[in-house]
Amino acid sequence: MAEYIRSELDTPLGARRKKLLRFDDDAVGAAAEKVARFFGTGQYLMWQTVIVIIWISLNIGGFWWNWDPYPFILLNLAFSTQAAYAAPLILLAQNRQEDRDKVTITADRRRSEQTKADTEFLARELAGVRLAVGDMVSRDYLRHELEDLRSLMERIEAKLDDVSADAIDSAGDLSEPIQGDIVDNPDDPGENLGR
Repeated sequence: MAEYIRSELDTPLGARRKKLLRFDDDAVGAAAEKVARFFGTGQYLMWQTVIVIIWISLNIGGFWWNWDPYPFILLNLAFSTQAAYAAPLILLAQNRQEDRDKVTITADRRRSEQTKADTEFLARELAGVRLAVGDMVSRDYLRHELEDLRSLMERIEAKLDDVSADAIDSAGDLSEPIQGDIVDNPDDPGENLGR
């Protein structure tokens, strides 16, 4: 017996709960990739270095209000917070890149399998064409055979001409008819037939 599948089209879906906060995973992932890309640039390192130098110089410089004295605990807390968010953002960006790489690898694998199948098909077709061309008549072979046939026809025509010339010559040698009535008027052979 088939299992009951809740996602069939004839089964109504239950009411979905509305979430208080709704996150679009793709939007969060895209933002994480932008932040991770910015963290990996020289521009970020330069600005971070400038901010640290200004922070330390303002707190050591002897101003009347040092908001972060020497061990710079507030600065360390800011860096810890930044690192706590940067690591998951970078991991999220890497995971998204890995997913894209998997899709690309799958598409490349499918494309290479299709290319291999097409190549094998073309190789088989080419082998078939080579076999068929081996059995086919080439232009030079056909021309040679036609020339042989033409010379054979010319010899046959010459023989026929010789035979017909011999027949005409032998008919001229006969001066008297061998059988039948003699025709008096050579212009009208049917005139003396009634005798």
